Amino acid sequence: MHALTKQSEATGQARCPTCSGPIEAEGRVQGEVLTCSGCDGELEVVGINPLRLEEAPEVEEDWGE
Repeated sequence: MHALTKQSEATGQARCPTCSGPIEAEGRVQGEVLTCSGCDGELEVVGINPLRLEEAPEVEEDWGE
């Protein structure tokens, strides 16, 4: 099984793929970027049913060039 998160239907939570801290699943939308309260990592919602999270990609600044 891949190291992505698992959703627990009983608690409505998923796990952070970085620190395994709990992430509230309710009200999440695909493409949403959120911050894990356990490790302060930025996570992207890549799936809804079940909730799947991955580390958000780093966004480089363009500076208008």
